[in-house]
Amino acid sequence: MGRWDVTVCGQDGCWPSWFELTRGRGGLAMRFVSRVGGARPIQRLEVYGNELRFAVPPWMEDPRPDPLFHGRFNGRWFTGTAKDEQGYDLNWSAVRAPALARAGVPRWGAPIELFDGRDLAGWRPRYAGQPPGWRVQDGLLTAGPGAGDILTTRRFRDFRLHVEFRLDRDTDSGIYLRGRHEIQVSNVPGRESESGRNGSLYSLIPPAADALLPPGEWQSYDIALVGRRLTVVLNGTTLIAEQEMPGITGGALDSDEAAPGPLMLQGFLGQVAFRKLVLTPAR
Repeated sequence: MGRWDVTVCGQDGCWPSWFELTRGRGGLAMRFVSRVGGARPIQRLEVYGNELRFAVPPWMEDPRPDPLFHGRFNGRWFTGTAKDEQGYDLNWSAVRAPALARAGVPRWGAPIELFDGRDLAGWRPRYAGQPPGWRVQDGLLTAGPGAGDILTTRRFRDFRLHVEFRLDRDTDSGIYLRGRHEIQVSNVPGRESESGRNGSLYSLIPPAADALLPPGEWQSYDIALVGRRLTVVLNGTTLIAEQEMPGITGGALDSDEAAPGPLMLQGFLGQVAFRKLVLTPAR
């Protein structure tokens, strides 16, 4: 039982995943975060002794068949094999997710301006050779359709973050904390469920309110991340109040939740602009 940080390796390299096993009145239940998309409830699940078998359902309208996973628990971690959507072999392993408990209240250091309004110093593309989809113009950091993800060259553990951003109509982006946990930045109507709306920890924690402003208006996030405890405030309205993050979200850089990580901005759909990104690390 519990939460597990997963690494899956195939022909095109390795990528992170996550799953959670719980036992309730209805028996054993499981949810799984794959390479992309949100947390998916697992319907086809079998446990025989120390062996685990499950099928990961498609995400949203994906017509591809369910990948099948088979794993064995050795008393400390899982190892196993799987088939991807095309039938190619995969290998995977899973270690128990860390508690990330913190003792006491953090002491905050000096604020860091992650974006200086002049250039992309301190940032790099997620993938080498990635086409330049982000640019700096008139003091703004902007991304258009098809832009890839960018991330800070510095890595952080616990921090407070102030972000000022603007969305055009029908825009979908995201802010990845430690490169693993996506805070949804989106105004696409009807595209996502409650747990995928703007301000959510994508597919894992829904926002408590809708404080999103109309397209074209400047907005602000104030985010605090201490261990697994997450607070998200949008335009002065608290959406998530010191809730425990279950695990990584789809699109994460890795599944090593105990390690510090960068801040990552998602380039996905529509036009997004940032004018302020200020991070205050815990000492």
